[in-house]
Amino acid sequence: MVSVSLRFDPECQPLLFRLKTDLLEVMEATVDEKLVHMSPLEWDERPAVCVVMASKGYPGSYEKGKVISGLDEAAKLPDVKVFHAGTKLNDAGQVVTNGGRVLDVVALGETVADAKRKAYEAVAKISWDGAWCRSDVADKEIKASQNK
Repeated sequence: MVSVSLRFDPECQPLLFRLKTDLLEVMEATVDEKLVHMSPLEWDERPAVCVVMASKGYPGSYEKGKVISGLDEAAKLPDVKVFHAGTKLNDAGQVVTNGGRVLDVVALGETVADAKRKAYEAVAKISWDGAWCRSDVADKEIKASQNK
C-alpha cells in the first residue's frame, strides 16, 4: 500500500472542503489523462471560511512541541474540518505543534458570516500555549455583502 500525504495551502482548503466529488478520483483521472471523461465536479454551494491558527512568533521564530487540546471537540461540530499543517505526534501520542502555521480551521455556512461564526466556534475549542489567530477573517467579504 502506498501512503500519500498531501498538503494544501490555507487558501485551497475551503475549496476542497466544498468539493463533493472524490478528490482521489479527480487526481487519478488527471494522472491517467482521462479527466475529460469524468462527470462535472460536484460542489457544495455554501460559502466556506478558513481561519489559520498559528504559533506565537509566526512568521518569525516560534517554539515547537506544544500540546494541542480540543481537537476532538472541534471535530464534533457540524460543517467544520480542521486541517493539520504544522503538527506531529509526540512520543506520548499527543498532537503537538511542529510549525508556524499549525492548524487551518474551515467551516461551511449558509452565509459567509455564518461560516465565519462556525469557524471561530471551532477555534475557541482548540488551544495550546502560544496559539493565536486573526479575528478579522472574512470581514471584508461580509461588509461587502451587506453593502449590496
